[in-house]
Amino acid sequence: MDSDFSRAFLLHRRPFSDSQVMLNMLVEEVGHIKMMVRISGKQQLKHNAQLQPFTPLLCRYSGRHDLKYLNQFELLQSPSSMQGKRLYCGFYLNELSYRLMPINEPLEAAFELYQHHLQRLQLGDELEWVLRSYEFELLNLLGFGIEFEYDAEGQAIAPQAHYQYVQELGFVVAEQGYAGAALHAIAALDFSADAVRRAAKQLSRQILRPLLGNRDLKSRELFITR
Repeated sequence: MDSDFSRAFLLHRRPFSDSQVMLNMLVEEVGHIKMMVRISGKQQLKHNAQLQPFTPLLCRYSGRHDLKYLNQFELLQSPSSMQGKRLYCGFYLNELSYRLMPINEPLEAAFELYQHHLQRLQLGDELEWVLRSYEFELLNLLGFGIEFEYDAEGQAIAPQAHYQYVQELGFVVAEQGYAGAALHAIAALDFSADAVRRAAKQLSRQILRPLLGNRDLKSRELFITR
């Protein structure tokens, strides 16, 4: 059964055979879908050039089982021109998305969330804001959101206090750790202060670590080696 034409972004691709490619696609009002596409013949070069990340596609696919088949696709706009750190950040958004988003489970808001943050990257917004905002909003979307208003004892997070984050429990009052004021700023997605950006990065990595498992994010290596 063929789908209607839908907007989609390519998150990841890998060769499957000489003429077939396995794709992780983020489809509007659907979510994360794994697809197979055949790329061969006279259109091979053109299709390979079009099937790139960060550029919205109009696609049509079919299949009754977990693996779908991409039957038709076309570009909706010119390919992305991101370079340098912005390009690496784009790879990070993609890898985080296909590693965390469940396949073939309804996730209607995922496309808009991803597209919004990708546009922020392309328009030149501050990189730390884009990355941290996407991490925490994606966690909320997937049901792993953090309770920033109250600690594990049910007490309101106090700006002047400090907290440690305990998995499956929440924030616990401590002598050192995350400042309550920084937690309030993270909850509001306000990453304007350096201290808040540092706390948000540390907290997001702490929360993402068990969700990502033993495999490190390859896209993080781009920021280390360059």
